[in-house]
Amino acid sequence: MSNLDWNPVTHESCSNVKGPFYHGTKYRLEIGDLLVPGFASNFEEGRVSNNVYFTALLEPAVWGAELSTSLAGAEDRGYIYIVEPTGTFEDDPNLTNKRFAGNPTQSYRTRHPVRITGKVNDWTGHSPEVLQQMLDGLKEKMRKGLAPIED
Repeated sequence: MSNLDWNPVTHESCSNVKGPFYHGTKYRLEIGDLLVPGFASNFEEGRVSNNVYFTALLEPAVWGAELSTSLAGAEDRGYIYIVEPTGTFEDDPNLTNKRFAGNPTQSYRTRHPVRITGKVNDWTGHSPEVLQQMLDGLKEKMRKGLAPIED
């Protein structure tokens, strides 16, 4: 997708984006729980996130679950939830046009609560080798200051 084909998702246009939406995390949560901003980031120790992040594609949620648990040193593979935003949202600027032209990962962020409406139990993770490559690349970018989170 070129940037010419891409229509940004903004707080004003987000109602045009339909789910289902997913959130991958290291935390065990329950249906009906609300994910709210103001808690620890899954990806950067010591950072409080001003947004809740979610995606319309399962694959980015798989990465979210696996990376957040691996970065936390947890043994399990994480959790993927089906979520519903309760307010407006926008493209995730950490991926949109920074790592990928447009928003092919269909990743979004919001400062409003996101309600858990379901859980994805049957998902396939990445091989240990692929996961380690992603972790090594992410850690190297963080070390070089090339992976700042715009929150």
